[in-house]
Amino acid sequence: MAASSLKTPPALPYGTLRIIPLGGLGDVGRNMAVLEIDTKLLLIDCGVLFPEDDHPGVDLILPGFEAIADRMDDVLGLVLTHGHEDHIGAVPYLLRQRADIPLIGSKLTLALLNEKIREHRLKNSVRRQVTDGDRMTIGPFDLEFIAVNHSIPDALAVAVRTSAGTVLHTGDFKMDQLPLDGRITDLRAFARLGEEGVDLFMVDSTNAEVPGFTTPERDITPALERVFARSAQRVIVACFASHVHRVQQVLDAAVADGRKVVYVGRSMVRNMGVARDLGYLHIPGNTLIELRDIDKYKPEQVVIISTGSQGEPLSALSRIANREHPVIQLKAGDTVVLASSLIPGNENAVYRVINGLARLGAHVIHKGNALVHVSGHASAGELLYCYNIIKPRHVLPVHGEIRHLMANGDLARATGVPAENVLIAEDGNVVDLHKGRARIVGKVDAGYIFVDGTTVGDISEASLTDRKILGEEGFISVVTVVDIRSQRIISGPDVHARGFVEDDSAFDSIRPQLAAALESALADGVDDSHRLQQLIRRKLGKWVNDTYRRRPMIVPVVVEA
Repeated sequence: MAASSLKTPPALPYGTLRIIPLGGLGDVGRNMAVLEIDTKLLLIDCGVLFPEDDHPGVDLILPGFEAIADRMDDVLGLVLTHGHEDHIGAVPYLLRQRADIPLIGSKLTLALLNEKIREHRLKNSVRRQVTDGDRMTIGPFDLEFIAVNHSIPDALAVAVRTSAGTVLHTGDFKMDQLPLDGRITDLRAFARLGEEGVDLFMVDSTNAEVPGFTTPERDITPALERVFARSAQRVIVACFASHVHRVQQVLDAAVADGRKVVYVGRSMVRNMGVARDLGYLHIPGNTLIELRDIDKYKPEQVVIISTGSQGEPLSALSRIANREHPVIQLKAGDTVVLASSLIPGNENAVYRVINGLARLGAHVIHKGNALVHVSGHASAGELLYCYNIIKPRHVLPVHGEIRHLMANGDLARATGVPAENVLIAEDGNVVDLHKGRARIVGKVDAGYIFVDGTTVGDISEASLTDRKILGEEGFISVVTVVDIRSQRIISGPDVHARGFVEDDSAFDSIRPQLAAALESALADGVDDSHRLQQLIRRKLGKWVNDTYRRRPMIVPVVVEA
């Protein structure tokens, strides 16, 4: 059934489990799913999506949890699989709708989330810390938490047992057999659940197109050590502010090379402080220095660990590349390492930063020219392995663009999952599990919720279109004062432009034509300022398109004297 043909889902029969992805299916970000049975709701993850170039002025994009806005009292808990922004970043915005939603997650995940909640000046004291192997019952949901390996410590998969069947949600995971923290994905638990029977397998799709197995994290260490050994000046390493394992590798390489380390970026300072306090990050004494003291050390004695690996305009690395950072001034010969992958949609922003750094004389090292990053997601070989040991009855690929979801579905079918039991869904699609059978039964609205500064949800697609036109095509205003009764123009039309032409004299040839068109309309008895404004917009718009092949925003104003 095509997504566009889906209708409002039917009423949920008692004893049926309903699953509604509100984000993360079609995008790499804003992950969130709702599970409902017997009128009660369980949420899994609540993350953000970072805006792309076609979202001007937008800071964050939230999951479509407005779809359950009138059901908040039915929410029994929010399970958080791990502490990445695309899984926990939207939680403070959800808590604005109901502050006491129970938050369920591992120690590190809840600690990182606690800092976010504090920043938003919210209060939520309903926390339930869990670890791998734990089980809990919350209403009609029986939850079991399973260790999975990812690019952040303390990640968990969750098995949800209900009277309608069992769902296994992997969260983000991979099967690194030599993880830095020694915590591997618990395949024995996966196999045990498979023997018990998994009715619906919700599985990470991000690397479904990548053959083989994901490279182990520890393979990066020699590459980082070579970078440090060859760098005669400062080394700047940009990575995700939550990538504790990567930061640990950089710290170890810095210490081995006799360098001091400084964190740059508010989220980096905050998250690494939390990780250190909880024992997930181990920092030798006298290694960290304050940013204000950086000039007390020679360039070859310093490593900077920074945010901004995705080219975020306000991040520390972007400000360094643009010579806008108040403390760090890049010098020719410095080395910059982008120790992260490219999130789809961020390519232009990242390459813009890389070019800016190269223009300043930096040696830029990234995943494309050195092994300085490995993915945190399972590749095709690992996914096939999971399908074969779990043998799920139905599969719902999650976390990825549509091409990732479809590739994951192909893997499931290759291992023997019947084609009709592989559900390729998108955000808002409604999946019902009843008597061992899962089907897509309808669709709810799960569109983007945009955050612009402190404003949430008031930005429409139409306003984004206007912003894009303003940014790309420019703006023209036309002001005219008319006397309707005497049917004449008092003043104007005055035409002014921004971001379109340098000099308003460019409109000298069209002003008389606009005046003539207005006078003709007034003489014909047009006494509605809105119709006069539309006349100006059409006349000027045609002239601009014919003359410049541009489509700026045109705002005509007709004032009645």
